[in-house]
Amino acid sequence: MNKYVDFVTDKHLIDCISNLHNSYLNAKGGITKSTFYANKIDTIKLLFDSRFNNLPEEAIVDVEILRQVDKSINNAIGTFHEEILGGISGYSKGNLSGYDIKSNQNDLFADIKNKHNTMNSSSAESLFQKLEKFANQYPKSRCFWVQILAKDTFFEKWSGVINGKYYDHERVFKISGDQFYYMLTGDKNAFYNLYKVLPVAISDYMKTKPSFVNDSNTVAEDLVFHSKKAGRSLLDQITFENFPYYLGFEQL
Repeated sequence: MNKYVDFVTDKHLIDCISNLHNSYLNAKGGITKSTFYANKIDTIKLLFDSRFNNLPEEAIVDVEILRQVDKSINNAIGTFHEEILGGISGYSKGNLSGYDIKSNQNDLFADIKNKHNTMNSSSAESLFQKLEKFANQYPKSRCFWVQILAKDTFFEKWSGVINGKYYDHERVFKISGDQFYYMLTGDKNAFYNLYKVLPVAISDYMKTKPSFVNDSNTVAEDLVFHSKKAGRSLLDQITFENFPYYLGFEQL
């Protein structure tokens, strides 16, 4: 009998958590000073953030690092759901196959998006065309755009104007995350049950990790060191390193 949820094995859930944890570690470790500066830091905004929110500059830099890490983590969270759903009996996860989840009987294909607002009109059009292609290739299939975090709970046909063109197919749908978990498991509370058990499962997983695992990032420490060495405030140091070529900024 499973300890966590009924629709995937305990081992599968822990493996999914482990994969996501590795994504967190890689994302944090991947932030170097070079990548931190890659898109130019808006130090004017950081200045307002610090003063208006009454936060020390070091805390603001930590927040900016977490914001950059978060971009990678959002994708990893989507992959986490794909892996969980792909572990349900009768279904499998796609591997660069044009779909994220499919049934073993080829009567269901799905593309998983973690949030409802992650696509522009061109991306939405491309997704509809991809799902439509699967629907036509497999006449008994239903194809889904899954929104894990949706604005409502729903399961409905997806049709409408996208990029000036009307799209409609009798077997192309959009569906919220809770309804999709329900569809694949037969348990209407499956998504809720996963949510409730995650703290326990994550705690159990973390107990298996050695205490010396380092998930910190040294970028902030490096910036603080060089700001003190140069006799600048932390934000002045970041501004100087980002915009040394701007008129007057060489005076920092």
